[in-house]
Amino acid sequence: MPDRTLRATVLLAVAAAVAAPAAVAAPAPSPPPVRETAAAAPAPASPRARETAAVSSLKGDARMDYPVADEEVRVSVDARSTYAAGSFPRRSRGTFRISHAQGGTLYWGEFEVDCLTTGGPTATVTGRLVRASPGHPWLTLLDPHTRMGVSFFVPEKGEARIGLSGATGKGEPLLTACMAPAADAKVVDGGYTLRDREGRAPHRK
Repeated sequence: MPDRTLRATVLLAVAAAVAAPAAVAAPAPSPPPVRETAAAAPAPASPRARETAAVSSLKGDARMDYPVADEEVRVSVDARSTYAAGSFPRRSRGTFRISHAQGGTLYWGEFEVDCLTTGGPTATVTGRLVRASPGHPWLTLLDPHTRMGVSFFVPEKGEARIGLSGATGKGEPLLTACMAPAADAKVVDGGYTLRDREGRAPHRK
């Protein structure tokens, strides 16, 4: 692998019910029976109030700028996340692939997504390595199912960018889920479509 290394957290809603103390009536002869007054039923939630989940997605394939002219690094991704509250997803799924063509050989690694976070034109994706091309150095240099991360900058106008975390070495702690470095490498071919959880229109670049 060339000298340039590819490197680079749900709010809980708490409700408390407080019972009002009942007043005690003074004793009286032959008191009439006391009837409890039923509490007013709460109004049904509106459809909008029930729609608490938000979804974000990132899809595409692109070649990133790389300092070695005759080598090519590409990142493809198809990922989706569901959010309940806060900035970290309740569930993420999908795959991404990092491929590196060098010396006439195409090496690739495929990852199962365990986190996709988005915010405006930015996204981070992390995943665990599940497959690799035969003879890939990762098969011997890295622990099985290691985690890597990729960051994306997908503006409505201007250059899209990618950032790669690389992976930790054998026996070292895994990269933390949802974490990736700044997107510092330009996209020179291809592009991505990013839909943020805020419901904004997709960014395509």
